[in-house]
Amino acid sequence: MGQASEIGGGILSKRIDDRTMILFFGPQHPSSGHMRIIVKLDGDIIVESDPDLGYVHRTMEKLSESKEWIKNSVLFERLAILDAGNVTQAYIIALEKLLGIEVPPRALYLRTILSEINRISSHLYGMGIFAIMIGSSTGYMWFFGDREIMVQLAERITGSRLTHSYHIPGGVRRDVSPAFFEELERGLNYIERRLKDYEVMFVNNPIIRSRLENVGVLSKERAIELGVTGPNLRASGVSYDVRVEEPYGAYSFVDFEVPVYREGDALARTFQRFDEIRQSISILRQLMKSIPEGPVLNEKYLKLFTSKMKDVLNAERRVKLPSLFANLRPPPGRSYGRVEEGRGEIFFYIESTGDPRPYRVRVVTPSFRNSILFKYLPVGERLADLPAIYGSIDYFPPEADR
Repeated sequence: MGQASEIGGGILSKRIDDRTMILFFGPQHPSSGHMRIIVKLDGDIIVESDPDLGYVHRTMEKLSESKEWIKNSVLFERLAILDAGNVTQAYIIALEKLLGIEVPPRALYLRTILSEINRISSHLYGMGIFAIMIGSSTGYMWFFGDREIMVQLAERITGSRLTHSYHIPGGVRRDVSPAFFEELERGLNYIERRLKDYEVMFVNNPIIRSRLENVGVLSKERAIELGVTGPNLRASGVSYDVRVEEPYGAYSFVDFEVPVYREGDALARTFQRFDEIRQSISILRQLMKSIPEGPVLNEKYLKLFTSKMKDVLNAERRVKLPSLFANLRPPPGRSYGRVEEGRGEIFFYIESTGDPRPYRVRVVTPSFRNSILFKYLPVGERLADLPAIYGSIDYFPPEADR
């Protein structure tokens, strides 16, 4: 095997013979986050692909064993700050099962509203990264610029643009005023109009279509065999969504469709995300119309509020955490929580021995499950198609590495 050499742009390669070359794609931020794909080329055809993960591993599961239960919510939302509300909701659901605590209906609605705002934001983020990977700088600017509306709406409901720390055992940290729903409706109207523009500018652009159609095809059978999740699974013809299979939050109170495509190529994965944004808009409108009045935290915890804490809640619609939360001691036992993130199912397993810190936390993220696609989808494709395949998967390295 020859020595490694630089072929331009900081990309390293090794020539094996006159036809075969090994190319190191990354790890210096090939798109979103840090990871590397080691590809073996015959000419410009990929004959082997080996994803090299772990560059942003942060020992999150082990770290969580040294932190109090409530503090782990702040830790885990760093898995994917672009979709933090969905990440922490799965952890809090698992914790609430251990505590045996229920969530008031209004808090369930507010959780679901944040989930769908995060889903739209996550899809626009992924599409922006995808666009710049295949050379559409206009797409990058459009998707990221429009995503700002969703980020600001998330800030209005939680007080934070990205790391919301919104979900707490038994409820949420903030209520919203009626004015928030007017802002939300204006934001949804804007995104709805822009979806038509996206189709003209991006997915129906003949250059974009030629780069995505019949590229990186994932069959239904292979998707199931590999354990793929989320929009990538549904774009291959499998109708599976945690919001339907095991409803949580307020999903039981709304009607929505689970879009499915059968083609399984990069183009189908792109259309899939646009259709899911349309469904999120429909869900949010239903939630706005039917959200009930009432408390945003379980009565058991509201009884612990001091007069000052009650004043803050009534005046600012903001929950100041009772001191009990700093020293939660769930009874010994095991539980799980799972949620449909923007990129697919996230699963938390937690185990308590009755201490103020977890004995064990295990988290399986959608990016980790989908990372196996980098081994199989590029094989047989041209090297120039690798960015299109990568972007269409919507892979987020920090979430996969944990």
